[in-house]
Amino acid sequence: MSIRKIFEEREKKFMSSAGCLSSETRGRIKNEKPCPIRTAFQVDRERIVFSNAFRRMKHKTQVFLSPKGDEYRTRLTHTLEVAQIARSITRAMFLNEDLAEAIALAHDLGHPPFGHGGETALREIYSQSFCHSEQSLRVVDRLEQNGQGLNLTLEVRDGIVKHSKGYGKVISEDSAQMAFTAEGRIVRIADIMAYLNHDLDDAIKSGVIDEKQIPDSCNKVLGKTHSLRTARMISDIIESSSIENTYLHLKMGNTVRSAMAELRHFLYENVYRAPKVHNEFIKAKRILCELYTFFLNNEEELNQHLQAMDILSANSDTVPKERIVCDFIASMTDRFALNLYAKIFFPSPSV
Repeated sequence: MSIRKIFEEREKKFMSSAGCLSSETRGRIKNEKPCPIRTAFQVDRERIVFSNAFRRMKHKTQVFLSPKGDEYRTRLTHTLEVAQIARSITRAMFLNEDLAEAIALAHDLGHPPFGHGGETALREIYSQSFCHSEQSLRVVDRLEQNGQGLNLTLEVRDGIVKHSKGYGKVISEDSAQMAFTAEGRIVRIADIMAYLNHDLDDAIKSGVIDEKQIPDSCNKVLGKTHSLRTARMISDIIESSSIENTYLHLKMGNTVRSAMAELRHFLYENVYRAPKVHNEFIKAKRILCELYTFFLNNEEELNQHLQAMDILSANSDTVPKERIVCDFIASMTDRFALNLYAKIFFPSPSV
């Protein structure tokens, strides 16, 4: 018996009826021989971690653009926190940790530079339908490995594209918006748990808000520290959820859910829309808009950069140039975009 089969048998012995067994994956876009050592979801996790897009997240904004302090979160550290929360929940519920971790590690691979300001910019200049969750799926399907993609399992791909909730409900009542695996639905919740806690933490550290501004009701219910809030949210969803006919019904207690909603509203009003944050995003949007226009009209330079980044070539006859430039912009890191903008548009001294 191979090592992979031993792991698959172990899953069957300890996993709850709501868990997704790696031996019962719905498969990949392109069939391939199973790994003798790793399960299907373990293979996915490693492909994601070793991808170019994963490494680029270390220089992509979470909330604060190019923060000077090393302790501020980036898109990569956010991703790692989501993965840790998702693993804690799935472990306690006897679900598939490998699947949850793979989805969490890939959920923001397609996020543009400059946080949600970059996403807004691409909606304005490329398409109103642009969404970072769909772009993340495009990254793993079409852009990585010079257009070959990572060939991930359907379960991971579904969790990636359905992780985003915008300002909607954490636990949606529309089943079409939720991943078909329990692990995918948990990542969606782990994502908001992570950013509610670390965005609040970073906002206090940066001076955008004062700790005294946090609503008293949130402090009383969730706690006054990052670790207390995270632990309260995780324990509540574990205690409140239930399994019925092999389906995991994710729920949160009314008190904790209301406190999370209040904290979320507080962050939107006092952090994400704060002048100190919003004004920087306005500048970032202008940078991306001008870069987008430039590369639409400079195909040779576009091709050079695409080859260096090892993503889908602009020579493809089947992909519109606008789509290719959008992919290029979305793949940039903050510092790459800033440096490239300076190189193209800032005058160079002649002497």
